[in-house]
Amino acid sequence: MKKYIFIFASALIVGFTNFSTAQNNKDIVDIAVSVDDFSTLVTALQKAELVDALKGDGPFTVFAPTNAAFAKIDSKTLGSLLEPQNKEALTGILTYHVISGKIAASDVVAALEKGKGKVELKTLNGASVTVMSKEGKIYLKDENGNYSQIVKTDVMGSNGVIHIIDSVVMPK
Repeated sequence: MKKYIFIFASALIVGFTNFSTAQNNKDIVDIAVSVDDFSTLVTALQKAELVDALKGDGPFTVFAPTNAAFAKIDSKTLGSLLEPQNKEALTGILTYHVISGKIAASDVVAALEKGKGKVELKTLNGASVTVMSKEGKIYLKDENGNYSQIVKTDVMGSNGVIHIIDSVVMPK
């Protein structure tokens, strides 16, 4: 299993080195704003008033859902979350995608090897998310038992790193 984790992580690191270097002078929010596939995430960050916090010094590790990830949420539910009266719930969900500190793919691989294929991380909302290796891929497992695959890693910013995920993870 260690061999598969190493191969997967190495491929992701090599595949994204050029993109990561090009983004290094931008902060996490600036990177998200510059990527069309993060438009729903950016809107949610604005509605939750988290933009300034994520433009801060950090460092942060953000597990960033794509537009397709947000599209998996029922449109009425997503629309409701973006309403002002649900700002607290939206903030809780978004901060569940953020870890204090900069955790690169190589750090994840090392932690997975040490943790025998899984490791728990404390999110900014105070809850835990589990990173685990499953069938040669790396996933986040939320508190509800749902999985989100990490599909791209190590998009480096001036105040942290973004790992792109294919589903929104939810706290309890």
